[in-house]
Amino acid sequence: MNAENYLYVAALLFAIGAAGVVTRRNAIVVFMSVELMLNAVNLAFVTFGRLHHNLDGQVFAFFTMVVAAAEVVVGLAIIMTIFRARRSISVDDADLLKH
Repeated sequence: MNAENYLYVAALLFAIGAAGVVTRRNAIVVFMSVELMLNAVNLAFVTFGRLHHNLDGQVFAFFTMVVAAAEVVVGLAIIMTIFRARRSISVDDADLLKH
């Protein structure tokens, strides 16, 4: 397989994730869409690293995965706090947490 195919798949995954972020109201689905977008970027990083015959793409993908892991912890904590306060995980209900 050539690099174009990997980049097409990465672009498709990123577009699906972006559509999920824009159209969905459920916080969990939005959260999963952001993760899908991050994985698409990781695929593009690794593809460009392979294309240029160096390990920079893999290193960037590794650091992106570390940031995504931290985002999962913080994001799920925020979603759980919103759910406990509002009994809903709709993005529209999450405008204020001070009640």
